[in-house]
Amino acid sequence: MTAALSSGHPPCGLPLRLPDAEDPLALELNESPFSPLPTVRAAMVRAVDSANRYPEFLPERFRRLIAKHLGFEEEQIIVGAGATGVIMQVLQALTCPGDRIVMASPTFDGYPIFAQMARLQPVTVPLDEQGHHDLDAMADAATDAEVVVVCRPHNPTGTVAPAEDLLRFLQRIDSGTTVLLDEAYIEFVSPRHRIHPEFLLRRFPNVVVVRTFSKAYGLAGIRTGYGICAPAMGRALWSMQLPFGATVASLAAVAASFAAEAQLRHRIGLITAERDHLRSRLWEMGVWSADTHANFVYLPAKGKLWPEVFDGTGPRVRTYSDGSARITVGNRRSTQAVLATIAAMLPSDVS
Repeated sequence: MTAALSSGHPPCGLPLRLPDAEDPLALELNESPFSPLPTVRAAMVRAVDSANRYPEFLPERFRRLIAKHLGFEEEQIIVGAGATGVIMQVLQALTCPGDRIVMASPTFDGYPIFAQMARLQPVTVPLDEQGHHDLDAMADAATDAEVVVVCRPHNPTGTVAPAEDLLRFLQRIDSGTTVLLDEAYIEFVSPRHRIHPEFLLRRFPNVVVVRTFSKAYGLAGIRTGYGICAPAMGRALWSMQLPFGATVASLAAVAASFAAEAQLRHRIGLITAERDHLRSRLWEMGVWSADTHANFVYLPAKGKLWPEVFDGTGPRVRTYSDGSARITVGNRRSTQAVLATIAAMLPSDVS
């Protein structure tokens, strides 16, 4: 046994630095501001005792757990390493190099990377001035595309395409084109704006609904997501399921999270209330933000270069080359830090 291993220290003397679970200034990745619930943490700790054993060859129990909780057939569920793993699974199973993938611009940073990894040709469609998808233009662009992506809520703006507009869009998409409906933030959306996946999949079997346990469930570090699709689509995607790809700890954490659904809903309520408070205070300061339905607030440039405002200051937010910024909703300390940073850059008679 080497000295590094026997001493318990990392090789080469490098310190093992873990992220701070409750950092009020970490507002760039749309993480939950809360540590895992005690019951969820306990379940993961128990799972560590069997870390010397492989998980299931294929995540049969995992998809059974998710399917039962959501009310779907097992073959309608696929499991991946976060939403990103599910997306790559879809692209690897259903596309060929050179195929076209249509997406909004700007969008989740991962999609251009996924397109490059799958050797697809990206086709981007600008958002409208309010930060919404231009679904008519996207449908036009998708006439010869293999995949089209709609984020609902959208990242980075947080906007939600109205249900009737989305249904009209899906009616225009050829049945041979796969629609990735990215619902990574759906738990933060008011029930009146949600569309049940069962309703969508009955009418549009070319849709794959992508979700994650990283955001509302606060499990970003264990990298677990899932897709919901029609049975035929599920069978095709299951053929690309990565062996040993779902860990014992992630299965334990998700099972415990489902058992603690009421506590998680309470946390979601706290986040959405803080989101609305942040937007209200920004409005009072004369700062416009997009109509967000997620756990973040988007500030378009609109004459202000937000990267300059937040450069070198306390809150670490996601900024963009066009001068806009996306701010994760944290706790009240997070909100106060954001407001103080913006106020310091505004004329005294405004702030």
